[in-house]
Amino acid sequence: MSKYTTGEMAKLCEVSVRTVQFYDTKGLLPPTDLTEGGRRLYTDEDLVKLRLICMLKALGLNLDSIKGVLGSEKPGKVLNLLLDEQAKQLDGEIEEKQKQLEAIKVVKDSIRNGDAIPVNSITDIEHMMENKKGLRKVHGALIVGAIPTTLVWWGTIALWIWKGVWIPCAVYTPIHFLICFMLVRFLWRKTEYICPECNAVFRPPFGKFWRTSGSKTRYLTCAECGKSGYCAEVYTKG
Repeated sequence: MSKYTTGEMAKLCEVSVRTVQFYDTKGLLPPTDLTEGGRRLYTDEDLVKLRLICMLKALGLNLDSIKGVLGSEKPGKVLNLLLDEQAKQLDGEIEEKQKQLEAIKVVKDSIRNGDAIPVNSITDIEHMMENKKGLRKVHGALIVGAIPTTLVWWGTIALWIWKGVWIPCAVYTPIHFLICFMLVRFLWRKTEYICPECNAVFRPPFGKFWRTSGSKTRYLTCAECGKSGYCAEVYTKG
């Protein structure tokens, strides 16, 4: 069985040595063995795991989600679902761009020939732009909404600790949690999930959705087969 140092692992996976060390500290990639001098040693199996981690990271998963996928019974199946969804998204983007190019061509031909611009072409372009904004809205709204309200909340806590003024914190805390609740509900309405066991697409009950977390995946119980696992997130207009 081959043994690899941290540097060799980093070179084979085209990442930095610091990245490999970081994954070790986070419990994602502990070394299989150590030399007498304390250097990390990895196996072929660890190399495969690092490549899988890099793949999941490239798909946009956070470290907690990656750790959950690696710890699941069928990480390969979850990854396959994520790749399928990524491929669908790319196909959709290609189709959208092609339609946009065709609409632009029609408009340009109309202008060149001195004709009136077809209304349906303008409508097609507007529809494509609205659809693109809709895809960005889900996670963009969470960032725009969550960061300011969290900063304000921490500011009221700091004011309480340092100045002893607690009223702003008492007033704003319920408002902060209400905003967080509304953001999570917005995400819930705009997403569905694919079960890695039966491939069913479902939306979990809001109570269970609220108690789980993740990026691109969530640990949920399928509404169809009843199996629990990390399910891939997909976009829906809600």
